[in-house]
Amino acid sequence: MLIASVLLVSASATAQTRRAAPPKRPAAVTIPLTLEAPVVTCPNPLGTGVNTKRSFCDVLTGRDPATGIVIAFPAHVGDVKLTFDLHNRHTYSEEQMRDKRAAYARYTAVVGALTADNTLVSRAAVQSEFRSARDLVDRVSGGAGPAGVKAVAPTGTESITMTVSEAENQISILGEKLVVDRADGSATYATEGRPIAIISNVMIEYRAAPPAPAPRVQTPAPKAPARPPVKRSGR
Repeated sequence: MLIASVLLVSASATAQTRRAAPPKRPAAVTIPLTLEAPVVTCPNPLGTGVNTKRSFCDVLTGRDPATGIVIAFPAHVGDVKLTFDLHNRHTYSEEQMRDKRAAYARYTAVVGALTADNTLVSRAAVQSEFRSARDLVDRVSGGAGPAGVKAVAPTGTESITMTVSEAENQISILGEKLVVDRADGSATYATEGRPIAIISNVMIEYRAAPPAPAPRVQTPAPKAPARPPVKRSGR
C-alpha cells in the first residue's frame, strides 16, 4: 500500500509538471525586403539616355535640402539602403576633339546626402578622365544638333551605396564642389546652383511597414428595457 501511494503521488506530480509547461510562442514574422525605384524629384532633369534609356538628373551645388534631388521613402521599418550611379558631367564638342590635348579633362565631383533638417548623412565622389567619345556613358536625347543629342553627357561612373536611418522619410542630394584638371591648369567650382555632376539608376531597398490596425469599433451596451409604471391603488 505504501509503495502504491508513492507511485500515485509521483505520477500526479509528473502530470502537474507537464501541465505547467508554458505554451509555445508563435514564430516571429519576418518582413521581406523590397527593392524598387523610388519617387525622385529632380529640379534639373538632363534627359533620357539614347542607349541606356536611363533618366539622368543634374546635381546642383547648394545647402538647402529642399532645392536638391529629393528621394522619397515609402513607409518602412528599419534602415533604408539607397543606391545610385554618380557621373561626372562633360560638354562634348566635335571641334574640340580635333585637338587631343585640349579635349582632355579630369573631373572630380563631390556631392552630399542630407536629411530634411539639413543633417549630413554621407558624402560621395566620382573621379574620371575624358579623352574621347568612348569615355561617355551615354548621349542624352533632346539636343538641337543633327543627331538630336545634347552636348552635355555623363562620363565616368561610381556606384554609390548609403544607409539611411529608419527615422528619415526622404533624402536630398546636393553638390558640394567640382574640380576640373585640364592641360592648361585646374579650376574649382562651388558656386551655388551650378550643375557639377549627374545621377542615375536610383534604387532603394527596405522593409515595408505593416498596415496600421483598423480602429476598434465599440458596440454600445444594450439599454435595459423600461420598467412599466407602478400603479398605486387609491384609498
